[in-house]
Amino acid sequence: MIDHSMVTTNIELNGYTIVKSLGVVRGITVRSRSLLGNIAGGFQTLFGGKISIYVDLCEKTREEAYQQMLQHAADRGANAIICVRYDANEVIDGVNEVLAYGTAVLVEKAA
Repeated sequence: MIDHSMVTTNIELNGYTIVKSLGVVRGITVRSRSLLGNIAGGFQTLFGGKISIYVDLCEKTREEAYQQMLQHAADRGANAIICVRYDANEVIDGVNEVLAYGTAVLVEKAA
């Protein structure tokens, strides 16, 4: 698996030279809110502030997509990922898709 320190949103990885580009890698997940989650979230909105139940759902969803992206890159033989981005869309009401994507690369320590 790729170490988190070898993943960046930049177009390069400081201290390393890109030896080979292995193409776009991605992780995707689709999640829905549960009925109980919607009820709890609804109560939290009545009082204002941070809606922790939705924050937790979003964080778990992003982490799942991120881990899938790391695995996809490792399967291609990469040891780093550059230009990482997230994208999120509502597929239907209450069902969201999160995509993590980037460019898988093979890097070596810069001389």
